[in-house]
Amino acid sequence: MKSFFIYTGIAILVVFMLMMAKQVYAEGCDSATNANCIETNSNTNSTVNSNLTSETTVKSPPPSAMSPTINNSNSDLCTVGVSGAVQTQILGISAGVTTRDMNCERLKNAKVLYDMGMKVAAVSVLCQDKRVFESMMNAGTPCPFDGLVGQPAKDAWNNNPHLIPDAKTGKKEEWDEDTKSTATGAGAVGGLLLALLFIL
Repeated sequence: MKSFFIYTGIAILVVFMLMMAKQVYAEGCDSATNANCIETNSNTNSTVNSNLTSETTVKSPPPSAMSPTINNSNSDLCTVGVSGAVQTQILGISAGVTTRDMNCERLKNAKVLYDMGMKVAAVSVLCQDKRVFESMMNAGTPCPFDGLVGQPAKDAWNNNPHLIPDAKTGKKEEWDEDTKSTATGAGAVGGLLLALLFIL
């Protein structure tokens, strides 16, 4: 009940204040009719002359030589992509090549031969790897030799050690085509880098 009187009193006070308010307008000021009025007029003329000289020097790095992307994912190819790029202030070079993965090819060939029922041929393909050859000899199951298996194959390997994979025969080892092309490419890139160093 007490709060009712408080709220009613506040409401009456607000209504009373609203009734007492009245609008107020500013009185116009004209110096011709009113002597107390001060009127100020101001005119300003300005002229600005400016002389600006600026110099901008931009130093930016040379554009980058991007190496080509060689994508061989999701493919049944035994190749590995290799690419590289070199950039100097004057010249940029980029190159890419695919190289054959001989171990991958060996595994795929062995699997195909095994799937065709030619198990001895599949083992012979795997035995071209020195590690497989040595593990087969250590297990007592030597790699096939010219159609021979078992102890006759072991005797044939012992009689022909120069046919063992990666055997040291005393003659100069020859490079295969992939090694030759890799060495040629590396030599060409190295020569270009040396030429760029001498130019700069």
